Amino acid sequence: MINLELPKKLRASANQAHQVAQEIFRPISRKYDLGEHDYPVELDTMAAMVEGLADSGTQKIGGAAGGRSDDDEHATELLGNSNGGNMSALLNALETSWGDVGLMLSIPYQGLGNAAIAAVATDEQLKRFGKVWAAMAITEPSFGSDSAAVTTTAVRDGDEWVLNGEKIFVTAGQRSTHIVVWATVDKSLGRAAIKSFVVPRDAPGLSVARLEHKLGIKASDTAVLLLQDCRIPADNILGSPEVNVEKGFAGVMQTFDNTRPLVAAMAVGVARAALEELRAVLTAAGVEISYDTPPNNQHAAAAEFLRMEADYESAYLLSLRAAWMADNKKPNSLEASMSKAKAGRTGTDVTLKAVELAGTIGYSQHTLLEKWGRDSKILDIFEGTQQIQQLIVARRVLGKTSAELK
Repeated sequence: MINLELPKKLRASANQAHQVAQEIFRPISRKYDLGEHDYPVELDTMAAMVEGLADSGTQKIGGAAGGRSDDDEHATELLGNSNGGNMSALLNALETSWGDVGLMLSIPYQGLGNAAIAAVATDEQLKRFGKVWAAMAITEPSFGSDSAAVTTTAVRDGDEWVLNGEKIFVTAGQRSTHIVVWATVDKSLGRAAIKSFVVPRDAPGLSVARLEHKLGIKASDTAVLLLQDCRIPADNILGSPEVNVEKGFAGVMQTFDNTRPLVAAMAVGVARAALEELRAVLTAAGVEISYDTPPNNQHAAAAEFLRMEADYESAYLLSLRAAWMADNKKPNSLEASMSKAKAGRTGTDVTLKAVELAGTIGYSQHTLLEKWGRDSKILDIFEGTQQIQQLIVARRVLGKTSAELK
């Protein structure tokens, strides 16, 4: 049974992440929103801090370090409950995104590719790639949400893989030290042949074509990558190189079961920031929010606030549930998509409604409300759009395959 009271060790880690968000991220949030593509030099000190915490065994500050919870396996056997890497990563993602989600995605050595490595890498690969900064490269110009449509190829050549293709919307694609690239080893075998490869940033044949100008999360670099006869060692493939047609590409898709709750947590963090700011604005305007009076008997703005707060709470709890299931080795594909769908929709609803209710204050740059409204939209899109999450949930609930329900 899930216990909604956070254990002491996770509270300490979350509080530490909140301090980073409050003392480092918030003061520079507007600076790097206006200075798109400028590298946040303030994060350099965080790289050493994060590495020091990891070496000491303390939970990491960033949000993408989730995956395995091997340290808690003994506790799970004894107590039947574990709160490990995924739960810690989720709470840290939530708190740092409360500060600035673009900066959170820019924390050195905390890329979304790190979660992919943690999810499917072998023990030997975990040792080799345990201290890299890994971005994730899935999307291509020819497709967005259909991950099975990958056309980037990986061809075995002796002791190396040769990759060719183009990847777009790669978060931290320029700054990271490694890229987790999705590619097919045999196009004729369909989605079952899609594998993920760890490509060093300085690998021959890998280049950055351009950086995107975006609506939000401007502190984070979003790159277009070209792989032109890019060569990497043969053992840089994550998981088995063998193609199992019956299994499909469940191995690489397992990554999403870890990363989708993290993205949900990012949306929850931004939503909480907007709710707190909106409450302050409404209070200053003389609008009282009561939990003892029915919403329909309160000021319209107060009633809207209560509705959004309820959505925020449900998104938060769904995210906790998905992370808890991952830590306790329970299949969580359904719950991961439910949390991502709910939180993504709630994030955009809350932030944009906060801009509306705050009036001129919300639309101006006097507060960060308008920025959060722009930042939140991507959280409903990447790692699987709102529509894709609803489709996955429908398949799981109805027991349908992807071929039966499209």
